[in-house]
Amino acid sequence: MRLMSWCAALAVMAAAPLPTHAQTPPPGRLLASNCFQCHGTDGRGPGFERLAGMPADELYDEMLEMRAGKEGTGLMVKHSMIYTDAQLRLIADWFAAQPRLTSR
Repeated sequence: MRLMSWCAALAVMAAAPLPTHAQTPPPGRLLASNCFQCHGTDGRGPGFERLAGMPADELYDEMLEMRAGKEGTGLMVKHSMIYTDAQLRLIADWFAAQPRLTSR
């Protein structure tokens, strides 16, 4: 009898919708979170170049150039090497979709 109650409880829990806080973030957001230390949260930071609102194609092309070694051997080259073309596109699209700040 207890086993039946336990199984019924599991079935109810499995059918329940997930809480809203468990929703998956946009695809590029998680990948782009690696960039926050230098470029700030959502690409609007006070450090290096602000990426928020830049054209996605421009960001994507720059990351491809870095990965190809056309920008030397710095940290960005190392970071860009760990991503696939598709992942770089997702990162570029994420930053392009972020609102750009109008002042520094």
